[in-house]
Amino acid sequence: MHNYLDFEKPISDLEGKIHELKKLKEEDESIDTSDEVGRLEVRAREAMADIYSKLSPWQKTQVARHPQRPHFLDYARQLFEEFTPLAGDRKFAEDEAIQAGLGRFRGEAVAIIGQEKGNDTKSRLKHNFGSARPEGYRKAIRVMEMADRFGLPVITLIDTAGAYPGIGAEERGQAEAIARSTEMCLNIRVPIVSVVLGEGGSGGAIAIATGDRVYMLEHAIYSVISPEGAASILWRDSTRAKEAASNMKITSEDLKAFGIIDGIIQEPVGGAHRDPAAVIGRTGDVIAAALKELSAKPGDQLRKDRRQRYLNIGRQL
Repeated sequence: MHNYLDFEKPISDLEGKIHELKKLKEEDESIDTSDEVGRLEVRAREAMADIYSKLSPWQKTQVARHPQRPHFLDYARQLFEEFTPLAGDRKFAEDEAIQAGLGRFRGEAVAIIGQEKGNDTKSRLKHNFGSARPEGYRKAIRVMEMADRFGLPVITLIDTAGAYPGIGAEERGQAEAIARSTEMCLNIRVPIVSVVLGEGGSGGAIAIATGDRVYMLEHAIYSVISPEGAASILWRDSTRAKEAASNMKITSEDLKAFGIIDGIIQEPVGGAHRDPAAVIGRTGDVIAAALKELSAKPGDQLRKDRRQRYLNIGRQL
């Protein structure tokens, strides 16, 4: 069963009729519905292309949060061989919101770090909806240190509404853990390629997205705060999230124009959830091209260029 967003009603209506006609055909083979199904499928494709060609920032936010959108573990299964997750920060506990470990990407040994939201109630609770506690960021630091020591490129896949804001997380040094993780990204002497898959929320995203190359999926968002949070602070009214989304410049096109990301990975018409295998394959191709380019640089030059990249963003903005 497909989950439709509120602005997808024209598509929902057409695909609903297609489903009914196909079901009617199954129940009575003497009824020929193929011509009508064909016409409706053409109209559904046209409606989808039209709607998705002019999405507003708020609609893109909804697509980025779609419950059927592929998440980190979906990418890990298709992109990496021999992926071996590592658990715990060696200080306090394990955090399932951040998955980190070692594996092979197209034959090359790499370190992999990503945020996993989960895809049903049980897995979402297990992964805390992708919102990491300090232990998750300290685990990421541990894996990055290991990658630096053994000369392994780092691939990070970002998908979080933000770091977990609970009392316990703050007591255990959430801000410090995020800062240390960001610092580690800047300091290591191996390539880092980062991709924002869905939501890139605040410091919780930046902590593992401070890479040499940063990409976003077409309908992903990347922001300092959620539209709802911004509306609550600015206007004390979270219902103005749609207005906040438009003003915050959070889409991949906005971020590319500002020079904050390096490229946009096109999604299938209708979003990544319509054809996960295709978008995961494209993401792999982009990561492979970036690693090939970056692997030619010595470690000290990578580190210097990476730090200068983020200094330049501050200057140009």
